[in-house]
Amino acid sequence: LASSWMNSLEKIVEDLQTNTTLHDEFRLWLTSMPAASFPVPVLQNGIKVTNEPPRGVRANLLQSYTELDETFLEGCSKPHAWKKLVFACAFFHAIVQERRKFGPIGWSKVYDFNQSDLECSMLTLKMFIEQDSGIPWPALLYVTGEINYGGRVTDDLDRRCLMSILNKYYTPSVLEDDYHFSSSGTYFVPPAGDLQSYIEFIKALPAEAAPEVFGMHQNANITFQLQQTAKILDTIVSIQPRVATAEDGGPTSDDIVNGIAEGILKDLPEPLKRSQAAAGEDSPFSMQAAALGVVLGQEMDRFNRLLKQLTKSLRELMRALQGLVVMSSSLEVMYTCLLNNQVPGLWQGVAYLSQKPLASWVVDFHKRWAFMSKWLTKGAPTSYWLPGFFFPQGFLTGVLQNHARKYLIPIDKLAFGFEVMDLETNEKDKLYRGPQDGVYIDGLFMDGARWDREMLCVVEAAPREISSPLPIIHFTPRDDYTPPETEYQCPLYKTAQRHGVLSTTGQSTNYVLSISIPLPPDGPAACPNFWVLQGVAALCALSD
Repeated sequence: LASSWMNSLEKIVEDLQTNTTLHDEFRLWLTSMPAASFPVPVLQNGIKVTNEPPRGVRANLLQSYTELDETFLEGCSKPHAWKKLVFACAFFHAIVQERRKFGPIGWSKVYDFNQSDLECSMLTLKMFIEQDSGIPWPALLYVTGEINYGGRVTDDLDRRCLMSILNKYYTPSVLEDDYHFSSSGTYFVPPAGDLQSYIEFIKALPAEAAPEVFGMHQNANITFQLQQTAKILDTIVSIQPRVATAEDGGPTSDDIVNGIAEGILKDLPEPLKRSQAAAGEDSPFSMQAAALGVVLGQEMDRFNRLLKQLTKSLRELMRALQGLVVMSSSLEVMYTCLLNNQVPGLWQGVAYLSQKPLASWVVDFHKRWAFMSKWLTKGAPTSYWLPGFFFPQGFLTGVLQNHARKYLIPIDKLAFGFEVMDLETNEKDKLYRGPQDGVYIDGLFMDGARWDREMLCVVEAAPREISSPLPIIHFTPRDDYTPPETEYQCPLYKTAQRHGVLSTTGQSTNYVLSISIPLPPDGPAACPNFWVLQGVAALCALSD
C-alpha cells in the first residue's frame, strides 16, 4: 500500500474500535515490512508478531529442510549428485545469511538474502542437472552467485566474497564423501538418504557455529561480541534519564557540557591560509607539485569549513546554556552528544568519515590539522599520512596526475604498484627524502590479519588482536600494470565500518583502493580466497 494511504488506514483502524456492529470473531491481519510511514497508533493498538530469519547455521539449515518437500528431494534422475548439491546449496544459503552477524568483516553492508533466493537456486540447480549429461559448474556458479544471490549485492568486493563462498559449495569435490566444509571436519554433506535422515543429521550439528565454518579467524567472534555489547550500551545510554540538578554538590549536566564545549573551543587552531605556505622550491603550490597543490588547497577548504562549524556551534551551545539564545532542536541533540561522548551530527555533516568517540575524535582532528599545517608551511613531507585526508582518493589521483605529466603517459593507463617497506610509521623520520616516483604512505592498519616483518607477507592475526599497524608502503604509479593473481587485493577503507554511500564509480565512498599484498608461499593462506573469506582489509583509521 502507498505511504500516502497510511493516514486512511489509521482512520479505519480507529473507527473499528468504536464500531459496535462488528462480529465477535472479526480480526484484521496486516503484514508489512519495517517502514517509517506505518501509523504508530495501529502498532500500539494491535498485537505485533515478527518473522525473523533463524539464528545460527543449524537453525537456518533446519528451516530450509523443514520447508523442503519430499517429492522435490526425490524427484531427480541423478539422485546422488542432486541430493549432495541440494545440501550444499542450503548450506551456502545459511552461511551467507549468518555471516551478517560479524558486521563489516562479514559483509560491508547488510543484504536481505531470503528463502526465495534459495528456492530459485534449487530450481535452477535441478534444471541444469536434468538437462545436461554432466554438471555445468560454470553455469551453476554464474546463475546462483551472480544472479540469484548476486543480484542483491551492490558492492563489488562483497560480490567477490560471495563468489569465493559459493566456490566452496559448488565444486566437483562436493560430490565426494570425504569432502568437508570446515577444517575441523564437523560440517560435511551426509550420505544420501530420505528427507528425515537429513533433518536428523542437521539436528546433531553444533548449536553455535565456529568462525571456521565461515572461513574466518577465531577473532571474528570477538568482533561480533564487541558489536553486540556496543549496541546494548548505546540502547542503555539512549534511554538513560537526564538529571539537570546536581546531587551531593556535584556538577550538573549543564556544567559538564559547558566544560566540554569550553575545553574544545579553547584548543581550536586558527584557519589554514595560503599566505602561510612555504616559499620557493618548498612551496606545496609550485609547478612541480601542481596536482598535489590543488589537493592541498581543497583539503584546506574542507578543514576550514569544519573549523568554522565547530567554532559557531560550540559558541551557540554555550550561549544557549547561559540562557542568552533559544536552545534549538539541533543544539539539544548536540548537547546530548557531548554528554554521551559522541560526535554531534552538526559536525559529522561537514567532517571526514570517522567512528571515533568524541574525545578521540578531537585528538584526531588536531593531529589531522597539524599534518596539513606542516605540509603547508614546511613543504611536501617525505611520507604522507593518508588517514589525515578528507578525501584520500583525490590525493592518490593527484599522485597519478603528477606522474602522468612527468612521463607524458595518459593517466587512464596508470595504476598503483605497492611495496611494503621495512620501516614502521614511527620510523618515518629515517626517510630523508621522498621517492623518485610515487609516494610513501604511512599510518595504515590491517583489520583481521597482520603483516609478518620476517616473512614479508600477510599472515593470520594473533589471538585477540583485531587490528595491527602496517609498515610504510611505497605507492608507485606503473604503466599498464596488472596486479599479480598470486597476491591478495586488499581493500583499503577509511573506517572500520567499511560501508558508505554508493558513488558514481560503483564503489562505496568509504572505499579508497585495493593494495596488492604478498601472500605466504604455501599452505591454504597462499590462496587469495583464504583472505577474502576472512574479510581482511586495510583501514585508514580505527574506531577508538
